[in-house]
Amino acid sequence: MTNWDNSKTENLIRAILALNNIGEAKKFFRDLMTEEEIIEFGNRFRAAQMLNNKISYIKIAQETGLSSTTIARVSKWLNNGMNGYKLILRRLQAHHHLSPSGKEVP
Repeated sequence: MTNWDNSKTENLIRAILALNNIGEAKKFFRDLMTEEEIIEFGNRFRAAQMLNNKISYIKIAQETGLSSTTIARVSKWLNNGMNGYKLILRRLQAHHHLSPSGKEVP
C-alpha cells in the first residue's frame, strides 16, 4: 500500500490552503472531484459533527445516507485518528459561531 503522506498529497493540501474563500473552494473542488465525491465528503463531515454531538448512528444514517460501516469509520477517525476532525470542529465552532448541531448561529 502506498503511503498517503507524499509530495503529491502535500501539493494538493498546499493548493487547498491557497484558496481564499468559499467561492474559490467550490470551483476548485468541483473541478477536482465529481459531484458524488463532494457530496460523500460533505456527508462524512456532517457525520463527524453529529458523532461529536453524540447523535446515534441511526439518525446519522437517516440524515446523511451513509452506511453504518462508513459512520463507524468516521467515528474511528474522530476518536482515534490524528485529531483532524476535532481540530476543525473546534475551530469552526469558535470562528463561525456554530451551534453544537453544526448549524451557524448569529
